[in-house]
Amino acid sequence: MHRPLPAHLSRLRFDAAPPESTSAAEQAAVSRDRIDPRYRWRLDDIYRDWDSWEADRSRLAELIDALAAFEGTLARGGDRLLACLRLSDETGMLFERVWYFPSLAFDLDQRDNEINARRQRVEELAARHAAATAFINPEILALGRDTVFAWLAGNDELALYRFQLDELFRQAEHVLDAGSEHLLALSSRFSMTPSETYSMLTTADARFPEVTLSDGSARRITPGSYSSLLRTLRVQADREKVFRAHFDTYRGLANTYASIYNGVLQRGWFFTRARNYENVLARKLDADAIPAAVVETLVDTARRGMEPLRRYHRLRRRALGVERYYLYDGFAPLVEHDRRYEYDEAADSVAAAVRPLGDDYRARAEHAFRERWVDVYETDGKRSGGYMASVYGVHPYILMNYHGTLDDVFTLAHEIGHALHSLLSNEAQPFTYAGYTIFIAEVASTLNEALLLDELLARAESGPERVSLLQHALDTIAGTFYTQSLFANYELKAHELAEAGEPITADTLSRIYYDLLTDWYADSVDHDDLYRVTWARIPHFFHSPYYVYQYATSFAASAAIFGAIRSARDETERGRVVERYLTLLRSGGSDQPMKLLNRAGVDLSERRSLDAVVARTDELVDRLERELAEL
Repeated sequence: MHRPLPAHLSRLRFDAAPPESTSAAEQAAVSRDRIDPRYRWRLDDIYRDWDSWEADRSRLAELIDALAAFEGTLARGGDRLLACLRLSDETGMLFERVWYFPSLAFDLDQRDNEINARRQRVEELAARHAAATAFINPEILALGRDTVFAWLAGNDELALYRFQLDELFRQAEHVLDAGSEHLLALSSRFSMTPSETYSMLTTADARFPEVTLSDGSARRITPGSYSSLLRTLRVQADREKVFRAHFDTYRGLANTYASIYNGVLQRGWFFTRARNYENVLARKLDADAIPAAVVETLVDTARRGMEPLRRYHRLRRRALGVERYYLYDGFAPLVEHDRRYEYDEAADSVAAAVRPLGDDYRARAEHAFRERWVDVYETDGKRSGGYMASVYGVHPYILMNYHGTLDDVFTLAHEIGHALHSLLSNEAQPFTYAGYTIFIAEVASTLNEALLLDELLARAESGPERVSLLQHALDTIAGTFYTQSLFANYELKAHELAEAGEPITADTLSRIYYDLLTDWYADSVDHDDLYRVTWARIPHFFHSPYYVYQYATSFAASAAIFGAIRSARDETERGRVVERYLTLLRSGGSDQPMKLLNRAGVDLSERRSLDAVVARTDELVDRLERELAEL
């Protein structure tokens, strides 16, 4: 019923961690005062100063207490229920401002302990809010559906909440009594322990080694630098050395990682049984009314549709001229092409690329660049990676660490997709429905990337540049669709072990992962035993189980929409496709995501929607093969 404390919509990376670009690793970050203000966030759009923020933080605490005072009173009538729901929305809107002002400021300089302390004060309020409002859903359910919907029929203002209330009653059997809900809310303070332990082990305690490469340079192989370093290494022996150094660290800690992951699995099984679900997948999907068949169909379709990706790896093997070809060779560039893209040029390319979505959409993209929604460059203490955060009633914010790489250009297009999705949703929907689910969150971002690829291919001035663009596109499909589907397959099997009461050991988890890897990739790559411990390197398994499949479904949805735009017979038909898509973006969370996608022309319960990705992969491999032949 209630929007939680906001979380960043993070850009997907293949290794689920923000890698360093080559230039990021080689260049020292600069101080923020040396960056032109045009390329820095304007956070005073949220609050003009910390005094204003502090006043709202105090007011937020008062609103939480006022919400708690509704306990035991909702049966008094529709007006009382309406007042409670309105106050919940008011609290949520204030939460976004109060949370994001210090959170965004801290991400600009994570050495600032004073700002970090302010963030933690908001986190404490979030925990208070969860405990203070645990009564709301059980109390509404106790009123009975007939009573609540009779109130809706007689109160137009309360009717705004019809969809939310309908969803609550749909899930009624899984909502506990107020006391039990309060206990589960309290458990949130320690339920994050496995995730936090994983982060501390991986980022603070694990000792990732330094290796000496064939050119004499020494590099430390951290989770953040691993894949980006592989993208720069021309010598296969160097790639192997980096691979072994990195994964040997995980193998040495495999038993500890297995113990942490067992904690994740057992926690999920506990909440599943507490809420009376058949299995963890059913509980994870029920919030958005996603049929389990969607995940099962995704996994099966991606596995059966691996041949285009296998073709890509066989083509890479020939292009790289190696006798044996491993997955770590999949990062290596196929051609020498080190072009750097100036930020303003990248912004112009992104704005031009979205022309098929209409003049208004393009104008909004240009407005985002012009009005300082993007914090562009790496600076001292700034958070790595990139994300979009939307503040309802203000505007979205995009964090970048821009160094002019091709990946940076696509990241910019990706985050602009998130930003305009949020903007259109916030404008069209009341706060209660403005937030959209992760299940459709990546549609707008990945569609923007597909459009950008077409734009950059049309502008490309040489064969090597076209090859570099096609490789980027295929690597994105591999990482976003196929790899995430394989990860989903792994999670299904791992959770089945826990649900059956089977032992969870490092050997068991490694065997599951390796069997899947060899099945999916078959003979298109040579298999190394060290890849067995890959499961230990995937943060999403530890932080957010049954999350990664949504990247693949969103990507499939955007591929279907992109295909419909490209294949439209005329401008009239193309206009209808685009309008259905923009309606999806404006709809926010006002209906179940499967229904919203259906209205946009996508049915993810059918294989043909997923097959659009397989067909797109095949098309791009064909084009890459031709470009390489011409070179």
